[in-house]
Amino acid sequence: MNAILGRTGDALEIIAFMLHEQQFCVRTTSIREIRGWAPVTPIPHTPPEVLGVMNLRGTVIPIVDLAIKLGMPPAKTSERSAIVVTNVKGRTIGLMVDRVSDILTISGSELQPVPVGVGITSASYAEGIFARDKDMICFLDLEAIFASAMDWADVA
Repeated sequence: MNAILGRTGDALEIIAFMLHEQQFCVRTTSIREIRGWAPVTPIPHTPPEVLGVMNLRGTVIPIVDLAIKLGMPPAKTSERSAIVVTNVKGRTIGLMVDRVSDILTISGSELQPVPVGVGITSASYAEGIFARDKDMICFLDLEAIFASAMDWADVA
């Protein structure tokens, strides 16, 4: 069980976003900023999830299609698409999402472990899951998702 699930009384500040009509969230402490979609510059020979790079106030950062990274079909860019600029393992990475939906504060007690088995293989990418109204929101573990990011983070 992840450490976060043991802190049931703690409040968690999260940002929720959509990928293919499914909600995900991450801690706000890992977010540097949220930007509207802007075209990126492709870089040859990068992994399929790396869309390219962009200039963020003088620093070139990789932009990742989070849908592909999570094993989903590629996201389609639109006027609602956003780049969530994160800090993961000391690296700045932009995550392309369909749209940012909310900033929430939840109690650690609302977070439940991801069920094991029945074909669920990417549970290591999730710190847990919680219900909000009629929706289920998957709480992503960016450090686990980008555990091998050192392989390509030097793209920028």
